[in-house]
Amino acid sequence: MNPFSFRTVPHVLMEAGVARRLGEVLAQRFAVGRVCVVTDAPLYRSGLLDAALASLKAGGWQVQVVSDVQADPPEHVVEAICAQAQSQGTDLVLGFGGGSSMDVAKLVAIRLGSDQPLQEMYGVDKVRGERLPLVLVPTTAGTGSEVTPISIVTTGATTKSGIVSRQLYGDMAILDAELTLGLPAPITAATGIDAMVHAIEAYTSKRLKNPLSDHLAVLALRLLMGNLVKVCENGQDLQARSAMLLGSMLAGQAFANAPVAAVHALAYPLGGRFHLPHGLTNALVLLPVMEFNLPAAAASYAQLAREVLPGVQGDHAAQANAFLGHLRELIAATRLPLRLRDHGVKETDIPQLAADAMLQTRLLVNNPRDVGEADAVAIYQQAY
Repeated sequence: MNPFSFRTVPHVLMEAGVARRLGEVLAQRFAVGRVCVVTDAPLYRSGLLDAALASLKAGGWQVQVVSDVQADPPEHVVEAICAQAQSQGTDLVLGFGGGSSMDVAKLVAIRLGSDQPLQEMYGVDKVRGERLPLVLVPTTAGTGSEVTPISIVTTGATTKSGIVSRQLYGDMAILDAELTLGLPAPITAATGIDAMVHAIEAYTSKRLKNPLSDHLAVLALRLLMGNLVKVCENGQDLQARSAMLLGSMLAGQAFANAPVAAVHALAYPLGGRFHLPHGLTNALVLLPVMEFNLPAAAASYAQLAREVLPGVQGDHAAQANAFLGHLRELIAATRLPLRLRDHGVKETDIPQLAADAMLQTRLLVNNPRDVGEADAVAIYQQAY
């Protein structure tokens, strides 16, 4: 067996309704003091956090809420949030929300525990020093950010950069499926497909793929593929919501160790230029990228087919195509518009998108098949 390394957060708690006793849960692990809750304004205004915030206050925590997170947070917004959190002082950072809120919470914990400028952190293993205690609570089943060492920041008008470092792993991830019950069907679909992308790309990653990441990716796909349509059709199905939340976390653990690849590389320019949600951008390019990867990844896709499609028949090529066909049907059943033209992208935008995708070398190096700029153009054209 080849040597490998595997990391994840040291404590995961999954319990429907646990947010209602959050103050008690955190007091069992951390000294009661000042907690900075990092979230976004719509979530804060929705009242979804009210029970959790009340529990914190009842437990003696001094609570500061910073609700300025934006989707795909720009660097200046991250810096402003860090400054706001620092102005009042904090002992514990609590990221509450979707991927952007959790990503920013990680950076708040780092910036408040270190004097290193944010600009010096971009890339892999560039973070120096340690962070404040950090707890992450997802309210969507998609990004898996609660168990990854990654934060994504919008660093220019159309570009995103990643910070990847062990210090970004939280101390604790709390999974409460009740927090996802009100998620609208389009967001549920996009985030669920995002989680499936994480599992698929981890399983087929050219670098750092290992037995643990493979096992987690398979478990994640079984949960996600078995429940995605259910939660889109009935958003109040707590059992299905729980399965999606667990699947998202397992996929996050998988790709935190076996990194994602070309789907993400081609998705980022769509988010940067057209400000589309990350989960949606992954969904838009998933199948075209998988079809491009078939010559190199057919055996892996066939293995996944055997894991999630009992009774699948044929050789590797037939099984791989059966897996892609099942994915296509599953995604179509969510009724999510999945053509680039449905989301404001023009065919004349494709060459620039392809050029932007080539800058994502951190991701492209993991893809099972080499992707050139002409390949990226062809993939976008197929998605168009």
